[in-house]
Amino acid sequence: MKKNIFTENINGNITSRPPVWFMRQAGRILPSYLRLKEKYSFDEMMQNKELAAKVTLLPLDDLGVDAGILFSDILVIPKALGLELEFTAKGPKFHNALDQNINDKNLIFDSCKLDYIYNNIEEIKSQRPNTPLIGFCGGPLTTFLFMFRRNESNKDFNHVIKLFYKEKKKCIKIMEMITEASVEYVKNQVIRGIDCFQLFETYCGIIPEEMYTEIVLPYSKKILNTAMDKNCKSIFFPKNYNNGLNQLNKGICDIASIDWQLPIETARSLLSSDIGIQGNMDPRIFFTDKKEIEKYLISLSNFGAKNNNWIFNLGHGFIPGIDVKNVNFVVDWIKNHNWNR
Repeated sequence: MKKNIFTENINGNITSRPPVWFMRQAGRILPSYLRLKEKYSFDEMMQNKELAAKVTLLPLDDLGVDAGILFSDILVIPKALGLELEFTAKGPKFHNALDQNINDKNLIFDSCKLDYIYNNIEEIKSQRPNTPLIGFCGGPLTTFLFMFRRNESNKDFNHVIKLFYKEKKKCIKIMEMITEASVEYVKNQVIRGIDCFQLFETYCGIIPEEMYTEIVLPYSKKILNTAMDKNCKSIFFPKNYNNGLNQLNKGICDIASIDWQLPIETARSLLSSDIGIQGNMDPRIFFTDKKEIEKYLISLSNFGAKNNNWIFNLGHGFIPGIDVKNVNFVVDWIKNHNWNR
């Protein structure tokens, strides 16, 4: 049986090229997904294991990526804690979102509300047992912020950050609850068959690096270590952590995923040498022509030759409107380029 390059790479083996997958690869730009979206709502696709498996696996066939990421959402944890989640055309919102009182008394974790996701994982693995599957959940700070979203049109978290400074103890209590629920969620994802786990701390940079390191990082570490303790490789994506990357080491995660705000060479120098690196293409590059895209890829050749423990990915997710042909071009280039390893 042919070994998968993603699996080989994350396990520390030398590979001829960097493996490639993309955040938000299961939606937004794939014509096959957009056609499904015309027939089914986001929630309908998540709740139906055949549809969830189909969407998870579409990028493997349409883009040729080396791994699939579970079709789900970071807000399933708040939903399991008792918040009434609705996915609208403009984005998610909670009908009983947290407010300035930050009352945690009504938050009770019901693990059964996540059972359908475990069924989705089993369905995916039954269809493609040899395809690496990445599971995930939201970071404790990012998940906490979204739990205050009552209006899907309001993308601003300023009011929540004010509360974070004003009512720090109450906010930390909520993050503790998120962490405990996430720990159980990760354990069950691993049991059901995921091959790698990624923690998305998309709003890491919304507070100072020092504050994130002191208050939030221990909770992120606990979630990531849950996967690592079960021999499941972990990827941590602390977006806009910047110089805080020097806090990351093998005791926290196996691989750090980097946003596009830092040059990848700078990020590599900040990170502990014992962990891998993932990222960090600016997805807006896809809006240029193939000549400019190739110029960018060539600029990574030296880095790719020297760093075997690198996974090619984006600095965040795909942006709607990206031409899928440009993505195919990037995947093919990565696979066919001589990385001099």
